[in-house]
Amino acid sequence: MDFLMSGLAACGACLFTNPLEVVKTRMQLQGELQAPGTYQRHYRNVFHAFITIGRVDGLAALQKGLGPALLYQFLMNGIRLGTYGLAEAGGYLHSDDGSLSPARSAAAGALAGVMGAYLGSPIYMVKTHLQAQAASEIAVGHQYKHQLFPPQSWKVALAASMVSGIAVVLAMTPFDVVSTRLYNQPTDTQGKGLMYRGMLDALLQTARTEGIFGMYKGIGASYFRLGPHTILSLFFWDQLRTLYHTYTK
Repeated sequence: MDFLMSGLAACGACLFTNPLEVVKTRMQLQGELQAPGTYQRHYRNVFHAFITIGRVDGLAALQKGLGPALLYQFLMNGIRLGTYGLAEAGGYLHSDDGSLSPARSAAAGALAGVMGAYLGSPIYMVKTHLQAQAASEIAVGHQYKHQLFPPQSWKVALAASMVSGIAVVLAMTPFDVVSTRLYNQPTDTQGKGLMYRGMLDALLQTARTEGIFGMYKGIGASYFRLGPHTILSLFFWDQLRTLYHTYTK
């Protein structure tokens, strides 16, 4: 559960920070092994890079490499935080007297970090190649010609659906938990709930009593239900649109 929760949390953050990762990659490759002043600076600063990439490559380019980035974050942070959480739950971070051992904590954190980085490194390489891809007028560094999916491929819709499934389940699980409890709570003779006064009260009670993880109970089941549902819905929608446009021309 620690692996799943930490991996999904990292994926949720990645959806918002990936544009900054694209900008960082481009700026770090700019002027590679060239003396200052001998090359054209396509990206003068972070804000100028955002504007330049959006204007020349299109706004979608700010999310280049999102698929590998999500997989990398899920694996690296899932393994890193999940492994550390397992060590903590197993009592391996405490001394014989029951106190937290700084040395054991540091060793467990280092081992978990090495495992996550090692397993995630190949995916990070693919992510970097994709994020560096740019139009010729603003290209920096070596330009790999990777293409994950052919244009108009059903795999594009499939990958997009998987990504959207993660975002939806992270945003909606707390409300799903609350709605389940509201529907399932006992009622008095007038049909009024005996445990919760409403949605906000249920949210506050759950968070106060069970903590933030209580708000995400059943998140694994939610994703494995919602993920395929979202994937299949968008996939069938995309395919039906393609068929419609094909036969109505």
